[in-house]
Parts: sequence; structure tokens; C-alpha cells
Amino acid sequence: MSRIFCIGETVFDIIFEGTQPAAGKAGGSMLNSAVSMGRMHLPVYFVSEYGQDFLGKYIDDFLKNNGINTEYVYRFSTGKTSVALAFLDEKRNASYSFYKELPGKRLDIPLPDFTPTDYVLFGSFYAINPEIRDTIVKLVKHARQAGSTIMYDPNFRKAHLHELPQLLPMIIENLQLASLVKASDEDLLMIFGAQDFEASYQTITQYCPNLIYTQNSKDVIFKNPHTQIHVSVPKINPVSTIGAGDSFSAGVLYYLFSSRLTHQNLSSLDDITAKQLVQTGIDFASHVCMSYDNYISEEFANSYRTLSR
Repeated sequence: MSRIFCIGETVFDIIFEGTQPAAGKAGGSMLNSAVSMGRMHLPVYFVSEYGQDFLGKYIDDFLKNNGINTEYVYRFSTGKTSVALAFLDEKRNASYSFYKELPGKRLDIPLPDFTPTDYVLFGSFYAINPEIRDTIVKLVKHARQAGSTIMYDPNFRKAHLHELPQLLPMIIENLQLASLVKASDEDLLMIFGAQDFEASYQTITQYCPNLIYTQNSKDVIFKNPHTQIHVSVPKINPVSTIGAGDSFSAGVLYYLFSSRLTHQNLSSLDDITAKQLVQTGIDFASHVCMSYDNYISEEFANSYRTLSR
């Protein structure tokens, strides 16, 4: 049976409107994606770490209640589950302050028995964090060797820009391991100095042939060696954009999984299939922007599954 593995950080997000907390949510980029896919009734396995404290138990229960398998989560007793304060600006984008008390022993889990029909999603700083880098590489290389389909989202933050010379080789290695890269215009401008889509694709194609390029409220572009398509993004007044990119990734993986498309198909997708792939990501992301939740609602998931049949 095909499975989806999401490898990433776990935090508890406290979302602020001005100086007032407005919501508290289980968070972390890949966790957000995992919950959206869990609500679509996909077989999702979360690969992460969080404590045995109150927040850790809350997050663990939340994940299981959303149908997510947590057998590859490392539950530590020394240290505390990480907290992120997210401050929304007038455009509903967030800036973050992180509070972490992690143990010396990190991500101590067995390697999953990846198969050629499995999917892996990884990215953000967690995928290039020197403290756990060896484990991340071991996991993703193991999946690659097994023939799994791998999606990478750099999701690079300005806060780490001063570390880019040290982090760049890890980002490039991640790109080389990926079957599909989903990256924003801001990501690729900060990381590679790519000023537009063409420069971005020329850079990415050195490492991975398939790119989904997001531009906030502008067209999303997909390109592989055989096709290039543009899909427009609807105009909305967002409540919060915190989970938008993560939900976009969830939509893309939902489409790949449901259509049984793997790395063997990605480089030869036709225009129609590529547009449907991107549109699913946009649908998920647009919905998530309309609330403080970092993931699609159960109502949206139920209706979308019905429409997809």
C-alpha cells in the first residue's frame, strides 16, 4: 500500500493580531501538510520529534485524531515541545519568534521501510539543520534508493540568510534528491539570486527537472522538460497565510497520490494534468488562507473528496 511520509519540525503556533494572541495551533510546515492530507483520508506518516510534556501530548492526540500515524515521531523526555509566536502583518503574513528547549539526542527513530509507491515530503530549515542533518539525509536517501517519489520545499527564511554559505550545499543536495521541487519566488531569489521564473528554472533544472514555482498572489508556474503551464491564483482577503504554502504542498501530493502519479511520470506530464495538479494545490492554499487554521477544514476535505470522485 502506498503511503505519504512528511518529515519536518513540530511547534505549537501562537498567532498574534497586534499584541493580542488570537489562536493557538499545532504547527510546523510539514505537520501542517500532514494534517491537511490526513483530513483527505490519505495514509500519512509524520516523521518528527516533540516532547512528552503537555503540548507534546496535545499535538500527538491532535495528529492521531486526524488520522496521522506517529510511530516515527521521537518523543523526548528531556526538554520541551517547541513554541513559535507568529505575528501577522497587514498583509496577513507572519514573522516568527521561536522558543526551543530541545534535548541532545534528536530524531532517534528507525528507518521506515520505504517502497517505490511511497511519497516523501520534506523541507524548511528542518531539512538543513546541522543538528539533525545526518539523520535527514539518511532518511531521504533511503527513500530515494527505494524508488519513492520525493517532494522538496526549501521554504527558506530571511532569518537564516546570514548562514546561507554554510547551508547552500545542503539545499543543493536536497534538490538533487528530489523528484519535484516546490519553491517560491522569494525562496529562489534569496538562495540563488534568481530574479524571475526563467532564471529560477535554469538553476533548479541543474538538480531536479520538475519545478512548481509560486509567486504569492501571482500565477503558479509548473515546468518539466516537456511542458510549461501557468495557473492563476484567485483574489482573496486572507485571514492568515501561515499554512498556505504547506496546504498547497498537501494539495499537490493529494493529486499525485490519487492519480497514482510518481517520479516516473512527473517529467512527462502533459498540460492538462499539470494544470489539474497545480489547481489542486491552489484550491487547498486558498481555503486555508480564510481562517487561522494551518490546514484545510474537515468540511472542505469532505466536499473536495466528493467532487474528486
